[in-house]
Amino acid sequence: MALRDELLKSIWHAFTALDLDQSGKVSKSQLKVLSHNLCTVLRIPHDPVALEEHFKDDDEGPVSTQGYMPYLNRFILDKVTDNFDRQDFHKMCWTLCSRKNLDQSQILISNDDAFKIWCIFNFLSEDRYPLIMVTEEIEYFLRKLTEAMGGSWVEERFEDYKLQLNSKQQSLSAWQLLSLVGSGHFSKGIDRQTLSMGITEVYQELILDVLKQGYMMKKGHKRKNWTERWFVLKPGSISYYVGEDLAEKKGDILLDGGCSVEPLQDKEGKKCLFLIKSSQKSFEISASDKKKKQEWIQAIQTCVSLLREGRPALHRETRQKRRELRLKHQAEQDELERRMKELQTANEAKQLELENMRKALEEAAANATEEEKRRLETQTELQNRYQMELEREKMVRQEMEEQMAQKSTELEQYLQRVHELEDMYNQLEAALENERRARQDEETVRKLQARLLEEEAMKRAELEQIHLRQQHAISETQAEKEELEKERLAKESALQAAMQQLEQLEQERQGALEKYQTVVKKLEDATNNTRTWKHKVAEHEGLLRLIQPGGKGQQKMTNWGPAAFSDLELNLREKKWQERKNQEAQAQ
Repeated sequence: MALRDELLKSIWHAFTALDLDQSGKVSKSQLKVLSHNLCTVLRIPHDPVALEEHFKDDDEGPVSTQGYMPYLNRFILDKVTDNFDRQDFHKMCWTLCSRKNLDQSQILISNDDAFKIWCIFNFLSEDRYPLIMVTEEIEYFLRKLTEAMGGSWVEERFEDYKLQLNSKQQSLSAWQLLSLVGSGHFSKGIDRQTLSMGITEVYQELILDVLKQGYMMKKGHKRKNWTERWFVLKPGSISYYVGEDLAEKKGDILLDGGCSVEPLQDKEGKKCLFLIKSSQKSFEISASDKKKKQEWIQAIQTCVSLLREGRPALHRETRQKRRELRLKHQAEQDELERRMKELQTANEAKQLELENMRKALEEAAANATEEEKRRLETQTELQNRYQMELEREKMVRQEMEEQMAQKSTELEQYLQRVHELEDMYNQLEAALENERRARQDEETVRKLQARLLEEEAMKRAELEQIHLRQQHAISETQAEKEELEKERLAKESALQAAMQQLEQLEQERQGALEKYQTVVKKLEDATNNTRTWKHKVAEHEGLLRLIQPGGKGQQKMTNWGPAAFSDLELNLREKKWQERKNQEAQAQ
């Protein structure tokens, strides 16, 4: 990882250790001490005034990590070069944070081993704060540690632990990792010295980039003698020491893309020889056995290939690939969650649509059931109607059969009906004769009624003349009035007599009217009788033609109904009445 990210992780531990009340803020006095120590171990000049100038607007209260980061980047990290001792830097940060977070009595490892595990944690932790180590990196570290101790990795044990871990969280902090390794959960049956050696080996590989180390024989360049040395292979060099305690360093073999390594034949009593050719010198090395020889040759060739391709060490490259793979997996997981949310939203919308469709289907089913019910009712009604029609048709067919049977009997009675029709014809002639006589009686009554009306009209005319005369007499002189009074009395008596005659005529008219109604009743009876005979003759297939009376002329209408005489007769009566009236006037 980049130098800045590596430094920031250790500084973060130191800063959080100074945050005693866990408020996310540290006092400026503590930050001054921290900044001074950082400048000292990073071998950069310290400017105490810069901190005061940077926080001059925030004189009161502590400073948060967000407030400290601009100062840290500008006045410390931007000035860092690669000329400092990283182990001293990490030791300083470890000293600050371990006092607060580490209880040495609760773990089975030394403080130095705890520091190494803390460095390994910073190397394998994620590049986000607060720092955590995910389960994949925990498994990688524990597997490396188990292999370094010479033990066998038990996958089932870690799977059980991962299940317990996942039930609470998905990662561990640095102090939880120290507690896990210090508790001996994954190193049961292994002594502390072996555990410490395993931690040291993993620390050297991951933190110090020691790819391979061990004792081998080296041939000198001047005296050409063979001397045993402790070799340490790193990505850019091979260092050799007097002993494995690294107390006295004898030299370095610088590696670059132009270096090569090749096996040599056994000579001078030395076996398992190989030659390292660098840009400056060549080195003859003798391994303890063929396996060690092949391992060293392969390790050196791997380093040269990485230098030639400009790639970092394999453990750093694999860590970066694991991170990229996790990021990719996280991105895919986020994309999957986003798609799941979209699918869930679409599913909810689909569920709502399906619910609406279900309701619509239920409604349609109910409508279809109702429609089916109506259809069945209609079908039942049609079937009943059809059944009734069939029964009616059957009854009609039976009636037709009965009629056919009846027609057959009627054919036999045809001659008898002819005789009956002849008798009916004779009776019809008698009825017509009665009708003719009734018409004659009606004519006689009409004439009587006309005469009575004429007499009544004459009496009314006389009464009017008398009334006019009375009025004329009243208008004359008083002398004449007395005479006229007498005459009026006489006239009134005559008027009373005339009124009596009029009442008598009215009575006679009423009697004539009653006679007329009797005659009309007889005429109607005769007409009905004639009509009955006509119907009977028509029913007997029209064998006879009836003789009907002729039509009458237009009748004269009066105040009492139809008149009993025609207009001509009325004119004659009016003339006679007028002549009679004139004669009476002359007589008076």
